[in-house]
Amino acid sequence: MNERVMVGKEQELPEGWQGEVLVGGVGVLVVRYEGQFYALRNNCTHKDFPLLGGEVAMGRITCEKHGAKFELSTGKAKTLPAVKPVRLYRTEVEDGEVYVSAL
Repeated sequence: MNERVMVGKEQELPEGWQGEVLVGGVGVLVVRYEGQFYALRNNCTHKDFPLLGGEVAMGRITCEKHGAKFELSTGKAKTLPAVKPVRLYRTEVEDGEVYVSAL
């Protein structure tokens, strides 16, 4: 069974919004960037630090702890010290509501 979690109403999640939901007991970061919603595990693969609140620019989120950057669309680590990707989750907008589920 694939759990699908409602994040909120699309109109209430403005550009630049970040939040966390639990999907299957795992913290998932949801980001609205350039009109799109992205979801990835809320955990830097370098030193187990939350990504929530990190700066988002050029399609990447920066871990506030050591500066590792991850691509929102692929989860790939783009700068050291991280080398492993962050797990991605599916985002869907249905009837004006945003949902997240495992891929």
